[in-house]
Amino acid sequence: MPQTLAEKILQGRTEESITGPGQIVRTRLSSVLANDITAPLAIKSFEAMGATKVFDPEKVFLVCDHFTPNKDIDSAQQVKVVRDFARKMGVVHFYDGGESGVEHALLPELGLVGPGDVIVGADSHTCTYGGLGAFATGMGSTDVAAAMALGETWFKVPPTIRASFTGAMPEHLEAKDLILLLIGRIGVAGATYKALEFDGPVIAAMDVEGRMTMANMAIEAGGKVGLFAADDKTLAYARAAGRTDAVAIAADPGAAYEQELTFDVSGLSPQIACPHLPDNVRSVEEVADVAVDQVVIGSCTNGRISDLRRAAALLKGRKAAKGLRLIILPATPLIYKQALREGLLEIFMDAGAVVGPPTCGPCLGGHMGILASGEKVLATTNRNFKGRMGSLESEVYLAGAGVAAATAIAGHICHPAEIVGRK
Repeated sequence: MPQTLAEKILQGRTEESITGPGQIVRTRLSSVLANDITAPLAIKSFEAMGATKVFDPEKVFLVCDHFTPNKDIDSAQQVKVVRDFARKMGVVHFYDGGESGVEHALLPELGLVGPGDVIVGADSHTCTYGGLGAFATGMGSTDVAAAMALGETWFKVPPTIRASFTGAMPEHLEAKDLILLLIGRIGVAGATYKALEFDGPVIAAMDVEGRMTMANMAIEAGGKVGLFAADDKTLAYARAAGRTDAVAIAADPGAAYEQELTFDVSGLSPQIACPHLPDNVRSVEEVADVAVDQVVIGSCTNGRISDLRRAAALLKGRKAAKGLRLIILPATPLIYKQALREGLLEIFMDAGAVVGPPTCGPCLGGHMGILASGEKVLATTNRNFKGRMGSLESEVYLAGAGVAAATAIAGHICHPAEIVGRK
């Protein structure tokens, strides 16, 4: 029977024959992930269930990226729990300090996730790895504790929504705009416990970083996973990261989809998710009069080198608007060094930006850019729930890196095309 991409990947990790959506299958896991917020809870459950060792010290990944460097005593204690557990269990891939970065940018970069993998993580944006053709999804810390002990879990095979993107990609349009377009169409619950499978000529032309940006936000539509076929671009990315075993994988022709959507992106404007939900999407022109107090460029959605290059191309020789705070956070140490070599960090600092270390800090209102009451931010992050980045009386607008840089220059939400040619 022809299989969707979700079914095909799961089939590769189970002995059971997958026959269609709704089936419960026991699945071997490629790896298990937790971070400095969720790992302490998972460790508590792990110990409560009487587990004494992880299923494979090389396949449990612990990344301290939300509150590091520690911002207060509570976060220091929390990270210490993770650090001690990693040492006790002999966890090979424990990341802290100068080796750490935003987990969903760091693990692909290190070749620790790749095509055909089945991964669970105690973080909702674990679905990012679907950009590499991996079935990757977030779970609660208790489920992740069991996964760390057993190396397997069960899944209900999800039905799949196929989203095809066609047409001519306009200048200044980014992967972020495409996923916001989709979320705006189907809503934040439109893909609940479903797989989103992306394809079409626009996707085929998109680089792997863009695909990870789109997969990252599948959860914002309720998706169990967001999946891209692993093609030659994926294999080149994975092999460059050290995955010598990476092989291509795609849905079978004739696979059955619950729903098929087509988006023609020709002439599309950059998309903005307005407060307080990711599906409250408007075109940039519709919100161009919104003045913002802060712009943040970074996160697991848009903190990669391609995002920094896009922002730098607009910020070069220009200044952030007076009174606006511009915060730029390269997602990993490697991206930071690459941006340094290319002169991007100097461009950002000359523009008046604060360039911070790799961290998830501001995205969830942790640190490094918290909002006060009445303030507005435009961020390249992935979630804009009420109070997400600070005060319940603040507002978060989501956009791609180009719009973020243009907005920083203009002081209000701005189409990048308006900045080009302007001093």
